[in-house]
Amino acid sequence: MPADGHRRIIHVDMDAFFASVEQRDDPALRGKPVAVGGSSGRGVVAAASYEARRFGVRSAMPSVTARRLCPDLIFVKSRFEAYREVSRQIRAIFGRYTDLIEPLSLDEAYLDVTADAAGLGSATNTAKAIRADILAETRLTASAGVSYNKFLAKLASDQNKPDGLCVITPGKAEAFVASLPIARFHGVGPRTAEKMARLGIATGGDLATKPAEWLREHFGSWGDYLYGAARGLDERPVRSHRIRKSVGAERTFTDDLSAPSDLLAALDPIADAAWERIARAQARGRTVTLKVKYNDFRIVTRARSFADPIADRAALASAAAGLLAALCPMERPVRLLGLTLSALDGARPARPVAEDRQLALFDAAPAPICGT
Repeated sequence: MPADGHRRIIHVDMDAFFASVEQRDDPALRGKPVAVGGSSGRGVVAAASYEARRFGVRSAMPSVTARRLCPDLIFVKSRFEAYREVSRQIRAIFGRYTDLIEPLSLDEAYLDVTADAAGLGSATNTAKAIRADILAETRLTASAGVSYNKFLAKLASDQNKPDGLCVITPGKAEAFVASLPIARFHGVGPRTAEKMARLGIATGGDLATKPAEWLREHFGSWGDYLYGAARGLDERPVRSHRIRKSVGAERTFTDDLSAPSDLLAALDPIADAAWERIARAQARGRTVTLKVKYNDFRIVTRARSFADPIADRAALASAAAGLLAALCPMERPVRLLGLTLSALDGARPARPVAEDRQLALFDAAPAPICGT
């Protein structure tokens, strides 16, 4: 840790990644509203271009809803191998600047650049160099957030999207967090935001007035996270080398779901996302777990273990469908479904940690400073 006690963390997030790859590879799609995903009645939008987002189209939205919002929306089928190839290019770029890389998905990652391995003088300069390399080598844009912890860096990367850079310095963090709408906090979905509104919480500043005990009473163990987040606190390190215990995906729905057919349809893209991560991690696991969060925030899980590792996406989806069927009819509407594979015996670890060297300043060069 540097003498000032602050890490230098960058969160890099590709802009509308899947849709941008499709627009890059097919000139006919450029400048047009594009959705990656199924266009059938049960289809779900996996990603939307910024042109589509202007109409309100979002990922995880039912395709019929997206089409209603944007009649000219162009649907294209996902090409995960193409996305994985670009992700490998991006990961290689990250590796030029640090060994401390924590991927979150194909299109985003945390980087700890406290060591300044590239000798650029600041985390801001490093973020600029990474974004320039990504643009030059992939013809895609990325947004980046720079701060002293993961929570703030992730907030910052979303601040000036698309193709933006935002730096939150220690002196600006408190005011920045206080001014944020509560829906901007990572993990706060529409239903949670509604609950907070009923409790008189509209901004980070409102959240910061609540004692830890009060937050635990209303939000359970998640209250501890909220208490720290409201104060810009996050001690989690960037973990570039860790043992995987499970691999999976989850999704919070725009509207709560109750009908078994709707829940089964919603589970399908989650299985796609989970299997993509499982394949990328080269993981082999024997236990499939279904997570269900009701609209009152209670969570239930159901799991099934198999004698042999899950062989493919179809086997994962079949196991998940069986677990879901056992819970139906649901006792309450569902706001989130998740699917994980555990009891792993072959997950690929990330790269080893490099030695730290101190980085003197956040802002050796001018950069957009977020906050008030």
